[in-house]
Amino acid sequence: MHAQEQPASPAAVDENARVGWGFIALLAFAYTGTWLALLTPVLVSIALKVRQLAPETAASSLSLVLGLGAFFALVGNPLFGRLSDRTTSRFGMRRPWLIGGVICGALALLMIATATSIGMVLVGWCLSQLAFNAVLAAIIAVLPDHVPTEQRGTVAGVMGICLPLGQVSGTFLVQSVAGSTLLMFMVPASICVVLVLIFALSLRDRHLEPGKASPFGWRDAVAIYWVNPRQHPDFAWTWLSRLLLVLGTAFLNTYQPFYLIDKLGHPSEQIPKLIFQGILVQTVAIVAVSVLGGRLSDAVGRRKIFVVIGGVVYALGLWIIAAAPDYGTFLLGMTTTGIGHGVYFAVDLALVTDVLPNRWRDAAKDLGIFNVANALPQAIAPAVAPFILATTDGNYGWLFAIAGSVAMLASVTILPAKSVR
Repeated sequence: MHAQEQPASPAAVDENARVGWGFIALLAFAYTGTWLALLTPVLVSIALKVRQLAPETAASSLSLVLGLGAFFALVGNPLFGRLSDRTTSRFGMRRPWLIGGVICGALALLMIATATSIGMVLVGWCLSQLAFNAVLAAIIAVLPDHVPTEQRGTVAGVMGICLPLGQVSGTFLVQSVAGSTLLMFMVPASICVVLVLIFALSLRDRHLEPGKASPFGWRDAVAIYWVNPRQHPDFAWTWLSRLLLVLGTAFLNTYQPFYLIDKLGHPSEQIPKLIFQGILVQTVAIVAVSVLGGRLSDAVGRRKIFVVIGGVVYALGLWIIAAAPDYGTFLLGMTTTGIGHGVYFAVDLALVTDVLPNRWRDAAKDLGIFNVANALPQAIAPAVAPFILATTDGNYGWLFAIAGSVAMLASVTILPAKSVR
């Protein structure tokens, strides 16, 4: 394999040849597999494992596990992104992190599946977050590495359906093997390993010569987690918008099992099936609008209006769920959130690659900082939700109503970005 010639400037990345659908498909499968392994525990498996080990303190134990795990994701994604940008391995810049991360992540999920205490679940989940965020940092960096600007909306639209496809695939697999805790964790993990390895081995990876890696001192360590919002305001506004939208989704994803049990009155044994059905209708809606939204964004040369519409529709879906008197109305809300999610994420990833501070030299690091906006809500939601529930007598309707208001703000905070239309 020959090393790719490094461009003379960050803008030179846009001179890349258009990527084919074979490349896009392998990228999408790997991205879907990573979300399959990482989100299935968040949606179903960890909640059921925690309830099995500590039924009396399930809600607080779940908040502890997911909240601390999200902190490790918060730290890990920019760190591994920066390390990926400076990797001088003869195997490439991204490939070592793809392969090492996915193998370590699968082993960490095995630890959770066989855990005999909440402490073991906690340690296993923190290790899982570190490992899979190394994979995510490398995969996301492939977008500015290889995809020219005129294709980014289309490719981002395809990648926008990967997360929900991972969700629906994971919940389907879990409800299919609900009798085995081991299989609930390891079937998604095994599929992820296969898909990521296929992509990693087929990737024509970038190479960085050992002498060309930038120096790394304590100032650089601090910079891993910082992009100056005064120097790069559009990146900051885009980051904040994503943070607020994902915070709204984090409340929904984390507390769906307890919402269905405590508010709608369904028995625990039905929860995997009910969550699968909800994620399925949401995913159908996402797929229906996501790729179309990304291609339309490329065609008209606009990004912000799609982000605004997506945030508004997602908020509406959360408000429908908050007021739902039955499971049928809940499914209507999930469908509405799917439409909003599809429109928003089809374009948001393309938008952020357009406003990266240094698209070629620090792409993975800066995208790692952007991915903090995905990880931080997973810590905020479990920390804030118990307070909201305590002050509303355990009313999950209020919890999701507040989540909808937060998602609505995601539409507002993208408006000040000026360098993108």
